[in-house]
Amino acid sequence: MFTHLPSSAAWLQHQARTGFEVTYFSDGDRGVLVEGCATGTEDGAVWVIDYRLRLDGSWHTRSAQITGRYPDGRRTLTVQSDGLGRWQVDGATAPELDGCLDVDLEASVFTNSLPVRRLALDIGDSADAPAVYIRAADLKTVRLPQHYRRATDGDDGPRFDYTSSDFDYRATLSYDGAGLIVDYPGLGRRTV
Repeated sequence: MFTHLPSSAAWLQHQARTGFEVTYFSDGDRGVLVEGCATGTEDGAVWVIDYRLRLDGSWHTRSAQITGRYPDGRRTLTVQSDGLGRWQVDGATAPELDGCLDVDLEASVFTNSLPVRRLALDIGDSADAPAVYIRAADLKTVRLPQHYRRATDGDDGPRFDYTSSDFDYRATLSYDGAGLIVDYPGLGRRTV
């Protein structure tokens, strides 16, 4: 359903926060490596989030290494998955995250591409896609219920009706042919 990934992509983040995100992709026989950096200012807070995500060939998140830089110093976090929905956070088992197959970084527009690529839904089909949500301000992990329904394709490519009940957020997210977000209403727009 999706074309090959570009070597890089970038998003301007606006409205909910002000920032920028850049990602680099390495697509190989064993999966995908995504390296990215997102900067942001939100409600007077300033942060930089560096991340490295390893995805298997089916786009299940296998690991994420995250470093947050803040005015008071750095924080780091490592999450790992067996690919079947069982997680460890900094080496400790995290049963509250069981069943999640994706990581969703609050700092990132890109990470909403993970379930879309993994699910490969046909038009009209839908699925729940709970994610390991990692907050930008403190790198805390929580379970985030999410729901995606594939809508009619737009000019750039597939579109998905997205719902996150925890944030009382609903929108139609637009993606390109590679499955990368082009427009995330209220959060960001792809620039490259």
